Amino acid sequence: MTEELNMIYDEFKEGNSKTLSHFEVELSKIRAGKASPAMLQTVMVDYYGSPTPLAQVANVNTMDARTITVQPWEKAMLDPIMKGIINSNLGFAPQSNGESVLISVPPLTEDRRKELVKRAKAEGENAKVGIRNNRKDALDMIKSLKADGLSEDLTKDAENHIQVITNNFSSRIDDVLVVKEKEILTI
Repeated sequence: MTEELNMIYDEFKEGNSKTLSHFEVELSKIRAGKASPAMLQTVMVDYYGSPTPLAQVANVNTMDARTITVQPWEKAMLDPIMKGIINSNLGFAPQSNGESVLISVPPLTEDRRKELVKRAKAEGENAKVGIRNNRKDALDMIKSLKADGLSEDLTKDAENHIQVITNNFSSRIDDVLVVKEKEILTI
């Protein structure tokens, strides 16, 4: 029975790790006013008829705190890259200098910053809901083991262990959220 419990713990931790990773990716999409190559990680470019991530057709860097540069590996990709950035609905107006694409990241207003903090908190709550769903699934598996003969003590210990793991992941989400909130509110 302990082997089954260990499998449940491992699955639970893996599911929570995926939830945490997804949360961090979603937070990276929320721009904090400073230019970052991560802002463009969701941009898809039409590369000879097939949608391709921007990072696979160009080098993305920051020139300064307000400018992102996109250096295509092929000059013919300038226009598709600009279209991809515009179509991604990130609110950027890319400009081409004939060699590369420059993106000016406008400074955020106070209202916009507060809006972004709300969005980040909503993403945090979504991640916590995912973790709670994972907990429910793990507890259901433990209950089925109990029905198959797992002792009352082992069942209680397993439920407590699941709760400890849940609390750990929830606090990690809170920690990541505090850092992002500070980043957004810093001018």
